[in-house]
Amino acid sequence: MEQRRAVFLDRDGTINEEVQYLCRVEEFRLIPGVPYALQRLKDAGFLLIVVTNQSGVGRGLYDEAALQAIHDRMHEELGDFGITIDACYFCPHHPEYGLGDYRQECSCRKPSPGMLEQAARDLDIDLSRSYMIGDKLADIEAGLNAGCTALMVRTGYGAADSARLPARVKAYDDLQAAVEAIIVAEAKGKRRKR
Repeated sequence: MEQRRAVFLDRDGTINEEVQYLCRVEEFRLIPGVPYALQRLKDAGFLLIVVTNQSGVGRGLYDEAALQAIHDRMHEELGDFGITIDACYFCPHHPEYGLGDYRQECSCRKPSPGMLEQAARDLDIDLSRSYMIGDKLADIEAGLNAGCTALMVRTGYGAADSARLPARVKAYDDLQAAVEAIIVAEAKGKRRKR
């Protein structure tokens, strides 16, 4: 049986508006157009996987329960549009500023590909046929390090980071534009296989 395809998505600045160390549910706001974009990916047969660095947990700024409450809100708001996120992975570590066990060099903190590789094992995903979308260079590098096609969005930090992208990675104004590029690329790929 053929492995599944996924689109890996950074959270802050890609799905929801960027708030530094987002820890309060009431500060969570979907970026306009995100539900439509995610529905397009679902309709195209992709799994939707959120992969997010959350060093605020490791720094002691908020705990895993607060993070879970924000993820519950994200699932709830997307659910109102009929959209289900298939899995959500987070890295709470920071090599310098983490407290206790959270202070470590790990393989899950982007730009390392650990979260994507874990999802691939858990959900039988073909990383070479999958995509990573994010607003930071670390997101892009994680996707490339995992063997995915990476796309940057200029929402969040992407407006500044897009100037430093590798030549093979394109930047798009928002998630909707990035998703349309994926849909077009997939359609071209199917035509070539015929």
